[in-house]
Amino acid sequence: MTHSAVLPLALIQLEVPPPHVAEKIGEQAQWFIDALALQPEDYIIVRPHLGEALPDFNAVSGAILSGSWAMVTDHLEWSERTAAWIRAGTEEALPLFGVCYGHQLIAWALGGEVGDNPRGWERGLIDIELHDASLPLPARFPVWLSHRQSVLRPPQRAQVLAHSALEGCQILRYSPQMLSVQFHPEFSAEIMRACLPETSTAAVPQMPQPDWARQLLTDFWQQCQQQTLPAAAAR
Repeated sequence: MTHSAVLPLALIQLEVPPPHVAEKIGEQAQWFIDALALQPEDYIIVRPHLGEALPDFNAVSGAILSGSWAMVTDHLEWSERTAAWIRAGTEEALPLFGVCYGHQLIAWALGGEVGDNPRGWERGLIDIELHDASLPLPARFPVWLSHRQSVLRPPQRAQVLAHSALEGCQILRYSPQMLSVQFHPEFSAEIMRACLPETSTAAVPQMPQPDWARQLLTDFWQQCQQQTLPAAAAR
């Protein structure tokens, strides 16, 4: 199966932020739109929690699965339905990029284990370390993190590419067109600040440049755009 560069990117928004967060910075899909400077024709937004149907694999060039304030271990209906779509999309070689909850959901859908991180919360600007030199990234770089649950055991098919002090699975690669990350490459300092507990007085630094996590997200979008035209469209 091939995917057309003219097809839109699917932004799979998994639930919504708490009201006090959404009032400040909007919802998850908008963060990706801003991070990638997407134009209206570049994307569609799908909200499974509202009962919206997940896209046909021939109708999109790829998909990003967002973070969420929900927990994968709650096995909510919309989450389970999205997990089944992930399994089917994997068989169809659809380019997929999972972020935080999306990262955990992909891992769980494909046979991994997800649960509360026994080392506690990761929150803020934290360094991760690469295991694999094939990614065009430094051996160590900072990322935005905000999560309680983790991939405790990756699926057999997944390759662990990075870790942090508290998290063993920061980047998982399933295939050349399928990657997931525990961190938030779409975050800015403003988004990170809004996602802290309302009682937090912690200072939020600016991301040093270049933003390597954002580059990973941008590379995925470029990969989707470069997919070969379907045979039917090429004739």
